[in-house]
Amino acid sequence: MTLHGCRGPEWSRDLLGSTGAEGSARAAVTAPVSGGAAVASQDFDSKKKRKVAEIYQALNSDPIDVATLRRMAISEGGLLTDEIRCKVWPKLLSVNTDDLPPLPAGKELREDNKDYQQVLLDVRRSLRRFPPGMPDDQREGLQEELIDIILHVLKRNPQLHYYQGYHDIVVTFLLVVGDRLATALVEKLSTHHLRDFMDPTMDNTKHILNYLMPIIDQVNPEVHDFMQSAEVGTIFALSWLITWFGHVLSDFRHVVRLYDFFLACHPLMPIYFAAVIVLYREQEVLDCECDMASVHHLLSQIPQDLPYETLISRAGDLFVQFPPSELAREAAQQQAERTAASTFKDFELASVQQRPDTVLRQRFRERLRGEERTKSILTKPRTNRFVKLAVMGLTVALGAAALAVVKSALEWAPKFELQIFP
Repeated sequence: MTLHGCRGPEWSRDLLGSTGAEGSARAAVTAPVSGGAAVASQDFDSKKKRKVAEIYQALNSDPIDVATLRRMAISEGGLLTDEIRCKVWPKLLSVNTDDLPPLPAGKELREDNKDYQQVLLDVRRSLRRFPPGMPDDQREGLQEELIDIILHVLKRNPQLHYYQGYHDIVVTFLLVVGDRLATALVEKLSTHHLRDFMDPTMDNTKHILNYLMPIIDQVNPEVHDFMQSAEVGTIFALSWLITWFGHVLSDFRHVVRLYDFFLACHPLMPIYFAAVIVLYREQEVLDCECDMASVHHLLSQIPQDLPYETLISRAGDLFVQFPPSELAREAAQQQAERTAASTFKDFELASVQQRPDTVLRQRFRERLRGEERTKSILTKPRTNRFVKLAVMGLTVALGAAALAVVKSALEWAPKFELQIFP
């Protein structure tokens, strides 16, 4: 399969080593091993080969098995390599790689463009987003391509408004798939998943951020109440959300692993992932001084050594247990038609793809069948919240939850009070 615009980034392999979530694990298993370590190495290689084979089988099926590709992108390790991402990311976004339009000349894009100066400033400040050790001339060339991609998408879609942080998302696609394919993928992403961030105002972005606290409240009311007492709000997570964590994570492997996950899922999945980061740091939060400055400082400094696969799995579970439709109804304030996620159903139908949350529900059921849990994950002491569920009884309740997801998870809107700027 030939993908027009996918450059096959040799530089990324040279400078970064294996791209994808398996990179560090791969480095570990290539060291001298013996005994149990050798068995673990063989098991790792075997799992990777099976996963690659399954991905290519899905790509070569007729029609392409997008549901399997979603499952592969979500499951442990994600899509493994940039070469595979070049093939799978377009399928997840329903982009035709055989008919990519040529890019117009940069001079034509930059003349009399109201966003050019701001884009130029942001891109010039984006040195840390490029691999360390990349030659200056190569990086500068990529920065010029980055500017052109952004301006091209904005020119073709005048309803979209540039925001600072947008370049952090675009550069990820540029580094993985090259400029032509990145332009097509970013344009589709900007008119769907990212559309709310590209409104003239931040209203919809504020609404989406305000899903964070209800998710935390469902899982850990103590952390929720502590953060509310500190009046920290949710602004600490703004850069996480609007850059898909690209701005705050220093390891490119972790960034693309998250992009695999987010591209395969509902547009609100980044806010669920933000919630599990906060929940993972529960003890740090509770040990912090209960004031806005202290808690904001703690949470805004995101750790770089997070257990990403564990958190990805947890975010998927929380999406199933507390779908956006349920959270939106809990704090309904505004109309449902204004956000990108409210139109995600149309996007799904247009791309003839299985709903991404179906993959999460299936994986969640499989884990519950394979594990015995006794701890309740819903501990709501207040009477105006959802009923308590013990995990051992969750498979019964999941039928209703799954039905709710099928019927309404893609027909919702962020409807929370504007708590970000009190």
